[in-house]
Amino acid sequence: MALVRTVCVYCGSGFGTSPAFREAAQELGTALARAGMALVYGGGDVGLMGTVARAVLDGGGHVTGIIPDFLQARENMLEAVHETVVVPDMHTRKRLMFERSDAFVTLPGGIGTLEELVEQLTWAQLGRHRKPVVLVSVDAFWAPLLALFDHMRDHGFIREGLDLSYLVAKDASGVVPLLQAAGHQPDDRAEDLVTSRM
Repeated sequence: MALVRTVCVYCGSGFGTSPAFREAAQELGTALARAGMALVYGGGDVGLMGTVARAVLDGGGHVTGIIPDFLQARENMLEAVHETVVVPDMHTRKRLMFERSDAFVTLPGGIGTLEELVEQLTWAQLGRHRKPVVLVSVDAFWAPLLALFDHMRDHGFIREGLDLSYLVAKDASGVVPLLQAAGHQPDDRAEDLVTSRM
């Protein structure tokens, strides 16, 4: 598995109800910059996405924002990033975010965040990539989703040989160590590392 140099972060365009979510976004951005990992994200300056991007910038890290033209005003495009890519639609945005990233990290968010996460899990399940996927389960935010995965397994819809590959960090401080460990694993051990249920 290749070293992780560029990380795509999926997260909410709002802050959610817990101050811990914003704190996690700030901490993650700072940690990525300190580790020399560049950020690819949705390009907005709102909610958790704006918080993580500004934290990376404040830490001296590199930030690329990828945003569809119809969201430029709605998500208050962050002008301070090193590179902004304006695309015609959501499909192009997601494809470019995938192509430019070595790993995917998901903070708390809404249905759009969930959709982006599940797409990466599906592509990995189908063998289209082996990039690490990390869920940051701040205040056990992703616990219901992880329980749903177990429910799907119990009912035979996630079968042996087609399991989901993901890592779970209970807080933002655990993300960079997980990514660094994943990036140092040879391909024949990657599956052992990236299937995790916490």
